[in-house]
Amino acid sequence: MTVDDRAADRAHVSGTVFADGRPRIVNIKGIRMDAEFGPSMIYITNLDKPGFIGRFSSTLGEAGINIATFHVGREAPGGNAVALIEIDGELPPDVLAKVRALPQVQQARPLKF
Repeated sequence: MTVDDRAADRAHVSGTVFADGRPRIVNIKGIRMDAEFGPSMIYITNLDKPGFIGRFSSTLGEAGINIATFHVGREAPGGNAVALIEIDGELPPDVLAKVRALPQVQQARPLKF
């Protein structure tokens, strides 16, 4: 991986702390959202097309993985979108591979906080 490859792989993220004292992500790659941090999360970039959320949720459900929170944002209808999903427990590599193979998914990564 070159330096240029690593720079292209980075996401610009903005956050804040609201009156409740809990930090939140409010912008990823120029896309507005309001997401709290969870111990185990999935970061997804995708195209905003019908069916993505249903297919994604079914993939996790079939693997016995519970979704705790689901936050989405998009540039415009049908355009680029981002999702931050908190899950209960770990995301097994085989389930991550299935998520990455879903139509419209551009990128999927597990996050640990």
